[in-house]
Formats: sequence, structure tokens, C-alpha cells
Amino acid sequence: MKDIHETAHDTDESLRRSLGIGRRRFLSTCTAVAAGAIAAPAFGAGPALAAPAAPAAKGGRGQSLVPADKRGIILYTVRDATGRDPLSTTLPSGFREVFKQLARFGYKQVEFAGYGQHANAPGGANLESVEGARLLRRWLNEYGLRAQGNHGFIPSSWPLTKEDLDTFKKHLEIANILGMDHMGTGGDPTGSSYRADWDVAADKWHQLGEIARRAGLKLYTHNHDAAYGFLLDGGPLDAQGRPTRSSGIRKLEYFLSITDPKLIWLEMDIYWAHVAQYKFHTYTALDGSTQEKVFDPAGLVIRHNKRYPLFHAKDGVVNTTNGQGYDMVPFGTGVIDYTTFFSRVGDRNYHNPMVEQDNAPSSTDPGQSLEHARIGYDNMAALRRK
Repeated sequence: MKDIHETAHDTDESLRRSLGIGRRRFLSTCTAVAAGAIAAPAFGAGPALAAPAAPAAKGGRGQSLVPADKRGIILYTVRDATGRDPLSTTLPSGFREVFKQLARFGYKQVEFAGYGQHANAPGGANLESVEGARLLRRWLNEYGLRAQGNHGFIPSSWPLTKEDLDTFKKHLEIANILGMDHMGTGGDPTGSSYRADWDVAADKWHQLGEIARRAGLKLYTHNHDAAYGFLLDGGPLDAQGRPTRSSGIRKLEYFLSITDPKLIWLEMDIYWAHVAQYKFHTYTALDGSTQEKVFDPAGLVIRHNKRYPLFHAKDGVVNTTNGQGYDMVPFGTGVIDYTTFFSRVGDRNYHNPMVEQDNAPSSTDPGQSLEHARIGYDNMAALRRK
């Protein structure tokens, strides 16, 4: 089938047309990008939740906080585009055309969220195979992109079944064909609040991590706000014999303390870590008193820096009525202080931030997710040391 985008040039006009948006809204989008670079106000939940001041940064003022070769995006952000029927639209559709568009924006890395696309796209619907991975790798190479990870298959069974192990090893093979350094999941090791369940999860992840290590890959867990809640590990027992109070240790901090840093890695979703900062700042101590302990997302990374090769970089605006503290918006247009975060964690040539926006696809605006991907890239590229 003829490539309908071959004549597009790297100009604002061709970009506007390829996204299928009007000139007026394109110009307003460019204005939003510029506005996103302006410092946002501090989060309005009180001084206790304010981020600690950044230490003096190493390197020159004005240095890019995210090097060009580290700027990535998780394809979940543009899942409507990869899943779109190319026979029904002139918009980028399917993995190959989406890769091409993301490369035009400037992205150098992608993270997969599965290997499915529309059946009419080149390669067919399901590329979760050795043959599909080879096709994807060819397209990645064609557009100068590198795959860094995948939110893929992590067995739910324990002890691990042969079937699950075989599937897990197939995903490792796919990851190697795609040239990934990492393979992971979009979920926490366990949803439990109890130490005993996190101990079991650690045993399982150690076994999987060793298999991944032998395949030359780093196994990672991607975490949401619940993982930063406080572990229930003491005090009076409930009717089921489970502890009801906390020593003040957060669940993921405990997981980090009992797992081998050579086998288990993490991907912090910086947005959800800030939601956790808003939600989980008090706990019931072992003696029954209420204690305050404010979560510092960057501080956790600093203490375990090399265990965080990947980040999800998504943004939010303040909303104290939804229980989360934030509403998601395109990266760089919200109030999360990414300049301070990236300055504090440092190691700019080690970490790989992936732009993500869960709500980028729109049922009424088919070009929105790619438009927001562009906004995210421009704002990430604009981050500079103060």
C-alpha cells in the first residue's frame, strides 16, 4: 500500500496536517507548549507536602536535564493511533506509521505496552511473536528509535507453572530481538498491605529476575500510588489474624530493602508518586498514635538511584476534590516540578524518562494523542538546569 505520509516535510504546516488538526487549534497548542515551560505554582495541599529544595546542580546552568537520546514515550499514550484502521483515515495508524511520527517529533526511545495493533496495519493485528518482533525491530531501526522496555507478561501464579514460565521466556526472547535492556510490567508486585505478601512477592520476583538476568535483561516493576502506602506490620491483629498498624515503612520501601538490586529494578511513575505524596502522609503507629511522614519521590530515587533506570514522566494540575490530588494533563503543562525532580536525582545519562499520558486518546479528537505526544516531547526537551 502506498505510504500516504511520504511527502510530508518537517515543517509546522506538514505536522499540523499529519495530525489532522485545524490551524487555529495547532497554534493554540504551540501556545500551551510555551506556557508549560513557565514555572507552575507549588501544590496547594500545605507546606508539609512541598518538595525539598534542590541541592546545587552539577554541570552548567542551562544544561538539558534530559539528553536527546534519553527522551522517550510509552506507546500506551498513543494506543488509539497504533490501534487505528489505516484504511479509514489519513492519520498515522499502526506501529510503523506511529514510529515515523514519533521520530519526527524528536523521540529516540519507546516503551511498549503490548504488541497489538489494528489488523489492517502492516504485519497484522498481533506482533507478539518472534516474527512480529523482527518486523517491529526493522521499523524501529528505520526511524532511529530504540525500544527500552515493555509492560508485558509477568506470571500471576505462584509457584510458577511451566506454562507461565514458557510464556515469560517467550517475552524475554521478544525483548531481546527488539533490543531492549529492560522488561517489566505495568503493575505492583502485589496489591497487599501486609508484609507476608510482600515477602512472597519478593521470592517470586527473585526467581523471575534471575531468569531475566540470564537472558541479559533487567526485570522491572512499574508502580502506582498504592505501592507507597504504609505497610501494615504490627499492632493488634484483626479477626483474620492480620496486623492493623504500621511501623511507618512504606510498602515499596520494604520491597526494595528485601530484594537483590542485581535482579530487580523499578520504573517510577512520577505522577503517581506525587499522588501518593498527597494521599499517604499519615499512618497509625504501633502504639495507636497518628504519625506524619511525608513522602519524597525524588528522595526515594536518590537512595536507590541505580535501581531506577526508567521513569514515566506525566504531569498533572491540582484537583483536591477527586481523592488523587491531581488531574492528568500533557507533560510540561501541569504543576509537577520536573526541573527540580530531575536536578535532584541526577545521573542524566542513566535514567530513561518516558512521556506518558493515560488520557491522551480522545473519542472526539482522533489526532489528540499524537498532538499531546508532541507537546510532551517539546516540554521534555525544554527542561534546563536553573
